Amino acid sequence: MEHATSERQAAAAGSTAGRQRWRSVGSRLRRDYPVLLLAIPGMAVILAFQYYPLYGNVIAFQDFQPYLGIGKSLWNGVENFAVIVNGDPEFLNAVKNTLILTLIQTVIVFPAPIVVAITLHTLLSNRLRQLVQSILYLPHFMSWVIVVAIFQQVLGGTGMINNWLRGHGLDPVHIIGNADAFRALLTSQVMWKDTGWAAILFLAVLSQIDRSLYEASAVDGSSRWQQILHVTLPGLKPIIILLLILKLGDSLSVGFEQIVLQQPAVGTEASEVLDTYVYNNGILGGAWGVSAAVGLVKGLIGLALVLTANKIAHRLGEEGIYRG
Repeated sequence: MEHATSERQAAAAGSTAGRQRWRSVGSRLRRDYPVLLLAIPGMAVILAFQYYPLYGNVIAFQDFQPYLGIGKSLWNGVENFAVIVNGDPEFLNAVKNTLILTLIQTVIVFPAPIVVAITLHTLLSNRLRQLVQSILYLPHFMSWVIVVAIFQQVLGGTGMINNWLRGHGLDPVHIIGNADAFRALLTSQVMWKDTGWAAILFLAVLSQIDRSLYEASAVDGSSRWQQILHVTLPGLKPIIILLLILKLGDSLSVGFEQIVLQQPAVGTEASEVLDTYVYNNGILGGAWGVSAAVGLVKGLIGLALVLTANKIAHRLGEEGIYRG
């Protein structure tokens, strides 16, 4: 009898707690409804252009025919994934190029905005700092079409540099269209276009570091390099880890538009990456299912990298991109 009574009391307590939670949720909704209304357009855009297209991944398991649509195309199980399992040479070449470019951009491109931000932060003249920032930000607002055209006008066979070399009796330098120089060209284009813009976030974090830490370090006899090493970099550590985790999630996407604009000049052997492989075989070649399978696997690998990196960040005492 006592056991039954205690069970009823526990159930009643749970029911009361549930009603209180719902009242709390309802009160917060009534309190915050103006903000929630403002968020609806953004949420609708995200749902329409980010989550709804995920439904298209089902064609990775179909013999997809555009004129039939997803609903009427025949299912073929995991047949489309054979190109991955069997090691198709074109696919393996795309994987190799993607991994090499990912490594280059992680080791060279990712730290570049940090170096630029620290350099600008140490400039004494605010006017000079603003001028340099404005110059470095400008390329970010150019499309890749314009950026590639500028590099071609400067480094191309009939570009400014080669014309100057010919005018002085020197041999021209073959850069644009040179497969051996393609990776270095891509890296330089990315750094020129996005380094200044990416430095904004690091500059914002640097502005929040307590100046007294630098003053105390200077009193202790620390050099400028020691201050950067022991004050600046520890202050940037959380944001560096956060951005590195996010970078890993997108690491297998190494610039589709930038590469596809220059691919005809160097050929697919040197320039084919996973994104262009999907485009060339899916949109141009009609192998929709195979391309979707490759894209799906790429997305799952990116997700796994983010989860793994976030777990490592927790073990190192950092928050990462989410708790858990």
